[in-house]
Amino acid sequence: MGRGGLLKLASAAALAWAAAASAADRPAVDVLIRGGTIYDGGESQQPYVGDVAIRGDRIVFVGPRADVVAARTVDATGMIVAPGFIDPHTHANHFLESADPRQRRAPAWLAQGVTTVFIGVDGNGAPEIAETFAKLRQQGVGVNVASYVGFGAIRPRLIGQVNRAPTDAELASEKALVAKAMCEGALGLSTGLFYVPQSYAKTDEVVELAKEAGKRGGVYDTHARDYSDFTVGMMTSYREALDIGRQAGLPVHLSHIKTLGPGVWGRSVEVIALVDAARAAGQTVTASQYPYTGNGTSISAMFLPNWALDGGREALLKRLDDPATLARIKAEMTANLERTGGPQNFLFRGRGEAWSGKYLDAVAKEWGVSPIDAALRIVREGRGQSMIGFVMSPVDIANFMKAPWTLTDSDGGEGHPREYGTFPLKYQDYVVNKKVIDLGFFIRNSSGRTADTFGIKERGYLKSGYFADVVVFDPARYAPKNDFTRPDVLAEGVVELLVNGKAAIAAGTMTVTLAGLPLPHIPPSGSCPAG
Repeated sequence: MGRGGLLKLASAAALAWAAAASAADRPAVDVLIRGGTIYDGGESQQPYVGDVAIRGDRIVFVGPRADVVAARTVDATGMIVAPGFIDPHTHANHFLESADPRQRRAPAWLAQGVTTVFIGVDGNGAPEIAETFAKLRQQGVGVNVASYVGFGAIRPRLIGQVNRAPTDAELASEKALVAKAMCEGALGLSTGLFYVPQSYAKTDEVVELAKEAGKRGGVYDTHARDYSDFTVGMMTSYREALDIGRQAGLPVHLSHIKTLGPGVWGRSVEVIALVDAARAAGQTVTASQYPYTGNGTSISAMFLPNWALDGGREALLKRLDDPATLARIKAEMTANLERTGGPQNFLFRGRGEAWSGKYLDAVAKEWGVSPIDAALRIVREGRGQSMIGFVMSPVDIANFMKAPWTLTDSDGGEGHPREYGTFPLKYQDYVVNKKVIDLGFFIRNSSGRTADTFGIKERGYLKSGYFADVVVFDPARYAPKNDFTRPDVLAEGVVELLVNGKAAIAAGTMTVTLAGLPLPHIPPSGSCPAG
């Protein structure tokens, strides 16, 4: 070998030695996300190009350039890197409780970049929080899960489906169940005062239960009593929610904030003024919202008067068999249908029924009956009542969305496209196309602000030491692929998603990982029994 060859060998050896020495001096990480546009979830909402390094379940570096040795490197050039999104209002139980581990991944949420979901909403959270969390931990789920204790799970257990106030003993038992659930890790008390039998409760009953949540650092989360003028009226209903928070001494969260029906369209400005005034007076009030004009409801909830449901299904059917009572029910149903814009606004969800995938007016025409009679026929059959009502105004949606205290929620449940499409639809429609909000605001109010609102510790931000819930998405491709006729199609555009440091989506493909964890709320010291 000539002198030149020897010099080349020596040079290569020196370079290899230098590289090995350099690597030995640099910290080792499991994942390095290199060169993405970082939105860290913080208040500034200002992006920069940089790296995120992850070791185990934690972020160990966020900044312009990570000097590390990585087992896996993700080239995020041109991609958005953000905290995994937090969805504070979901009906994800049908995924989380599935016997199929592929379903327990909660793919509808993972494909949107969501790493944490809240359950137990609209008053539906069972008070056995410890049992719920133990099962999730044992079986494994794909997303982190927090849960409320629900008024709608407590009141029927103690009082039934009847319209009356609780006895002193029943109220004490209701309060005890809330306290128990809070001490087991519930986020707070959730109500659905629009729904029977929760709608039968007066404000003072709810206040007493909310106090138990407030003593233990919880939140009052509510599906308000009326988003239109069905019963007490929209503004009265929002005022009630704020009053419950003031009397009980805890933060108020207005879930899926809205104005429902043409009669109240445009009044979002009044609701916003009400919340702003409460916040200016020192009250902690927030809201969340999905970006669809269609809500999720049922015939019974939307059209039947509350008094007709007193006592449950058997009592309702007896009333429907009495001609005079039936006439009264139909008159009130007609008024409710008119205030929501008519039968052409209601699309039946689900599959397998004669009316599935059809609008109420079309079903009525097909059967040769009035829309009210068609609705009552379905009620009598006792199944398949679930509908989507196109009853919200895009102007009100945009108004609420711009409020700094409005977070993103999906209210995701079976048969509605919001379960699979909320976060990318909000991005596509309201960030990219309509420019109602900017990308930084969208990310902030889908991550860091949400974590702060509900006290979700060490999540919601890209910060060193925080849990590694991280989404990387392509801003040119991040979009929903479903619609109201095909609701359960996965969104696209998320190229990487880590849940507690493990890849839930890698190179655009969903993995089999079940890395989600229960996220119990920790009550203040001394507010729960020891042990």
